[in-house]
Amino acid sequence: MTTNATIAVDCRRLSEHTINPYLFGHFVEDIRDHMEAMLAFPLRDMDFESESLMKAEVSGSWSPYTNGKNTQYALEAPAPRHSGRAQRIRAMSDDEGYAGIAQKAALKGPIDYKVEIVARASVELKFLVVEAADRHTEEILGRVRIELTSHNWQQYKALLTVSRACPEAEIRVYVPADHPRWLDHVSTGMLWLDHVSLLPADSAGFVKREVIEMTRPLNAGMMRISGNYISAYHWEHGVGPVLERPVMYNEAWGGWTSKYFGTDEFIQFCRELQVDPLISVNDGSGTPEEAAAWIEYCNGGIDTPMGARRAANGHPEPYNVRYWEIGNEVWGQWQVGACSAEQFAQRCVAFAQAMKAADPSIVLLACGHYDQEWNKTVLDIAGEHFDYLTLHLYHGLGRFGMDRNTPAEERYKAMAAFSEWTREDIRQTTANIRAKANTSHVKLAITEYNTMYYPNTIRKGLPDEHTLGAAVANAANLNEMLRGSDMIEIGSFSDLVNGWLGGCIRIGDYYADQFRGKLPGWSGRPLTVYGTPTYEVLKLYAGREVKRMLPVDAVCGTFSVRSPKPTPIALDALPDLDVAACANGDGSVVTLFIVNRSLQERMAELKLRDFEAAGEAIVHEITGESFEDINSVFEPERIVCTTRTVTSEAWRDGLTLRPFSIYALEIRGQAGGPA
Repeated sequence: MTTNATIAVDCRRLSEHTINPYLFGHFVEDIRDHMEAMLAFPLRDMDFESESLMKAEVSGSWSPYTNGKNTQYALEAPAPRHSGRAQRIRAMSDDEGYAGIAQKAALKGPIDYKVEIVARASVELKFLVVEAADRHTEEILGRVRIELTSHNWQQYKALLTVSRACPEAEIRVYVPADHPRWLDHVSTGMLWLDHVSLLPADSAGFVKREVIEMTRPLNAGMMRISGNYISAYHWEHGVGPVLERPVMYNEAWGGWTSKYFGTDEFIQFCRELQVDPLISVNDGSGTPEEAAAWIEYCNGGIDTPMGARRAANGHPEPYNVRYWEIGNEVWGQWQVGACSAEQFAQRCVAFAQAMKAADPSIVLLACGHYDQEWNKTVLDIAGEHFDYLTLHLYHGLGRFGMDRNTPAEERYKAMAAFSEWTREDIRQTTANIRAKANTSHVKLAITEYNTMYYPNTIRKGLPDEHTLGAAVANAANLNEMLRGSDMIEIGSFSDLVNGWLGGCIRIGDYYADQFRGKLPGWSGRPLTVYGTPTYEVLKLYAGREVKRMLPVDAVCGTFSVRSPKPTPIALDALPDLDVAACANGDGSVVTLFIVNRSLQERMAELKLRDFEAAGEAIVHEITGESFEDINSVFEPERIVCTTRTVTSEAWRDGLTLRPFSIYALEIRGQAGGPA
């Protein structure tokens, strides 16, 4: 075969800096269906917070379940200290029927579900039934009877054993027809439900076990909680007994902010994964004092007001959250509290001073921008007060003036150039940071990144952010972040689960805006959990033994991007291969991350200088037949990472690199380290 690329690595010149494991971080945000997908509850509208969608006054996701022609429904005030509303159901004894509410759900099984209900009932009602049934066959999958012991509000718990998985099940909560009858009279046959939830026994806290197990191999290092919703989020609403937390409207994205994933749940999630938390504070509608109180809640001793509150909520030991972020895309008109760079910088100083007063040991991140005028202003006014400047990099076709009518191959090549834009953004931001001595301590945090093909409101069909082509773009971007790892210490892929652009872990068949008109469960496979091609990339990179960078020189062919509009970077001779070379701490293991961005197969000859390889090397490969290949509920493993070994002679002579594919080559040195 003809060698058409040469990759040479100087294995003696290990970088002085080390690669921070936070570079491979991830991001959770209450956006679209992120929380619904991540959390383990199969039911929605558990606190009856939504408006009725039908003639009967039944809360949003629920529907009447009755064969009594006189059954009445109403929404009323909730139990004391509870949020949402209460669902009132009045059954008439003379109907001699059943009466309650029901909701469609996808259920795992066989498994036990923990049932929790807050209810009150008129005195003649002695019990209710919680039942899981197959909506199509009416097979009863599980049934539990709950004795009603009080006319007043009472919390009831039970165990519902579901016999098998059922993607199209129905949960019913009702007074059955075989309940002893009563005389219809004043205040009879009334059942009030304030809360109804099911939680599978294998959940980790409130999070799906499948999400935990798929997130572990991502080796995230750091997990960020932030996003547009955080600029209108008041943390005190998300702590304490969950049933007493208020319902909060999600001002950024509509619907309800999940009160079931507040501060304590986020910390539990991070600890389950053994990663460090990064928390963004509300600087949009919040105050410096509110942010400082949040820090005290997380880090204060039990002798502090907020530390005592945390202890009262069952967590006496401080969480010791070190990393805190001020401002999320404050420069965007879509953000609550959007403002000018000067206004944000002044706000940033006030927040930083209050937050440092609460805990001087914390590390602060401040909102940056790819618009360098913003960065200059923020650095000039507030740079002495924070440790990291953030960037959000969603490189999309808009930068090239391309749209859906652009040929697919041209669109692919544009997105494969993702890392070129990242390099320029990093270069300019770094120059501004280093321009003055009093800001030279600042590092970079790329706290959100992903591809972005189209405006979010006009997508059709399967989202391109989930394709193999998107994985190529994200891998090349990671290579650029590695090359800049002397400045970039924190990264967060957007998003972790479902959500907006391309949550790398997918739950079910729903793609938010992309599938307008298709309801969740349309495929019949809503229980399927899988990773996108980019998930495979993120797992591959974070799973390698990399600590230091090595100089690498790749000589290869080039491709060009025909951009309809001018761009600030040259796009006429982009290298086919994007290569980053790394080593472990002592240089005894060399890892090459190679992204073939081109549309053709390439053969690369590898030269490792001053390194004596020990036999075979390991090759990890992420590839497919088309850059438009995608994983889905129908083919969840169409694109996966495969691993094989090759002899040292083989990889030296030439490694075959398939088009639009990603590789990691791991080579271990002879005993004693590099030659």
